[in-house]
Amino acid sequence: MLLDLSGKKILVTGIANNRSIAWGIAQQLKAAGAELGITYLPDEKGRFEAKVKELTSPLNPSLFLALNVQNSSQIEEVFEAIKNQWGQLDGLVHCLAFAGKEELVGNYSATSSEGFSRALEISAYSLAPLCKYAKPLFSKGAGVVTLTYLGAERAIPNYNVMGVAKAALEASVRYLSEELGPENQVRVNAISAGPIRTLASSAIGGILDMIHNVEEKAPLRRTVTQIEVGNTAAFLLSDLSSGISGQTVYVDAGYCINGM
Repeated sequence: MLLDLSGKKILVTGIANNRSIAWGIAQQLKAAGAELGITYLPDEKGRFEAKVKELTSPLNPSLFLALNVQNSSQIEEVFEAIKNQWGQLDGLVHCLAFAGKEELVGNYSATSSEGFSRALEISAYSLAPLCKYAKPLFSKGAGVVTLTYLGAERAIPNYNVMGVAKAALEASVRYLSEELGPENQVRVNAISAGPIRTLASSAIGGILDMIHNVEEKAPLRRTVTQIEVGNTAAFLLSDLSSGISGQTVYVDAGYCINGM
C-alpha cells in the first residue's frame, strides 16, 4: 500500500513562513493528496494573514482561518467553520509553540511566572482545546500530530521553559491518545524533530551551536529538513500508521540515541 491521503481533510496550524516546520508538513500532506485547511495568527495590521495566504496559495487550501489559541472564541469559530464546510475532520496538525526570547537564554530558574504560564498555555495546553472541539468532527481513524523536541527529556542549554512545555505536551499526547482512541480509533502522536533553522528556533540562545552539534554527532552526521518531518507527519496521518498512537517518533538523524 502506498501512502495516500486523497479525500482526507486536514487542518494545519502554525505556518509562519517558508522555513516553518508546519510549512514542510503542509507541502507533503498536499503532495499525498490531502485537502488542507490552514490557520494563521491574526495581528492588528494583517501582516501574518497576508504572508501566510501568499505562501500557501499554491496548496489551494479550502479553509483559511484566523487562530489565536489564547482566544477560546476563535478556537470555537475555527471548528464551527470546519463543521459547516467539511462536516468532518480527518487530521489535525498542531505546530504551535512560543516562549519569550528572555526565557530561552541563561538559567531556567530565572523564568518569570508570566513567561512560564504563556509558554505552557501556547505550547502545551493548546493541544487540549483543539482536540476538544475537533473530537465530534473526527472521522474514524483520524490522526493528530504535534511537534516536540529532545529538550522535553534532556536538559538542553537555553531551551529552559520550552523543554518543560514540550514535556507537558508529550504527556498530553498520551492522555489524549487514551481519550480519543476508544470511540473512533483516533490516533494522537508527536514528532520529535531535530533542530532546524526556523524563525521560532532563532529565539533560542546558541541554536546554531545546537545544530552544529547534531551535524557532528548524529549517526547520519547531519540534521533534518522540514520536508523529512513532513514525510513523517504524512505517514502518521495516513492509514499506514493505523496501529500507532500515543507515541513520540524521533526524526532527528538518529541524534537521540547518542550518549554524547
